[in-house]
Amino acid sequence: MKPDALLLSQQGIDAVQSELRAQGLDGWLLYEFHGNNPISQSLIGIEWSSRRGFVLVPAEGEPVALIHAIEGSSWRLWPWRRMGYSGWRELESQLGELLSGGGRLAMEISPRSSVPYVDQVPSGIVDLVREHDVELVSSGDLVSTFHSRWTEEQLVEHRTSSQVVADVASRAFRRAADAIRAGAPTSEGALSDWIRSELNAAGLHEEVDCIVAIGPRAADPHYHPVDEGETIDRGDLLLIDLWGAPTVESCPADQTWMGYMGASLDARSQEIWEAVRDARDAGVRFIRDRFDAGEEIRGFEVDDAVRRVIEDRGYGQYFVHRTGHSIDTSLHGSGPCLDNLETRDDRKLIAGVGFSIEPGIYLADDIGVRSEVNVFMGDDGPEVTGPDPQTEVFLLLDD
Repeated sequence: MKPDALLLSQQGIDAVQSELRAQGLDGWLLYEFHGNNPISQSLIGIEWSSRRGFVLVPAEGEPVALIHAIEGSSWRLWPWRRMGYSGWRELESQLGELLSGGGRLAMEISPRSSVPYVDQVPSGIVDLVREHDVELVSSGDLVSTFHSRWTEEQLVEHRTSSQVVADVASRAFRRAADAIRAGAPTSEGALSDWIRSELNAAGLHEEVDCIVAIGPRAADPHYHPVDEGETIDRGDLLLIDLWGAPTVESCPADQTWMGYMGASLDARSQEIWEAVRDARDAGVRFIRDRFDAGEEIRGFEVDDAVRRVIEDRGYGQYFVHRTGHSIDTSLHGSGPCLDNLETRDDRKLIAGVGFSIEPGIYLADDIGVRSEVNVFMGDDGPEVTGPDPQTEVFLLLDD
């Protein structure tokens, strides 16, 4: 059994059914084909499938799987009732029987694809299901509750990874500065290779990568250098974004830091940095204040609070991405994102989920500044999981 195969245990079924009743749902309908829905694949606990399969977890009663006649081996761990089919006509007939109770069912869909990480079910399957007198709603909050929440072990491991990531970032800045002092400046590409190597050496082996970009190149938020990229030299503002996790079951750490290859930052760069830093801190503060007041917090609301700071400083048009992404066992997870720009994520930040807060300001071919921390929603409120957030751009060289 996969460790996250929630629906293979009675305890997991009981928990899901309790939440379905609390949300006024009649069931959760999961669809699986060739691993195209990582959420259902994780919850059902199957490694691989080659034919279409469905699982209905009703709010009351026994779960049922509808699977192809040749898929018995893939579904061998499924302990509940099975229905079978071989041809497409039989599939459609059996699906009608599975859904004969009608009602209000959750699936991995999202109206207007407003939450792409949840919008996993093909439109044709949605069409088939809707032929059977059911009302379909998004499973978004169910996904947060049963797929994206961290275990205590994952939180402990993530905290350790956060320290590793921060340490590698700190040493990377020093390495770049030392190379300049030695008269042999390094490049974005070479420093990227070194960072990946150091993360691996420190025990982070999954989803390991980084972005290393000097001023104008950092204005592209997802910049990756071609070959060696630019040389990192005196007077350069340097962005380092780096991430990784120890295992596929871990929740990655993902941080962005800023350094300057000089002794003092110019006034404009300092102004941009302060806008980004203050926006980041406003996001953490907003979550804390709402939590302490006992109020629900939704992803889009945090994005609004962060974005407002940057807009008030006159740089709103240059903050061109969402404030933060979900983090679960994927770097960009399936839980709630902090987003009211690219999408409108109205899912709740429930206890147990993790995410990034990473505002940025990007002036094309000029300057890019970002600061990123990770936050875990604990029972006592939000926890910034790494070391203390950066308060000033690191000044790395004397005049």
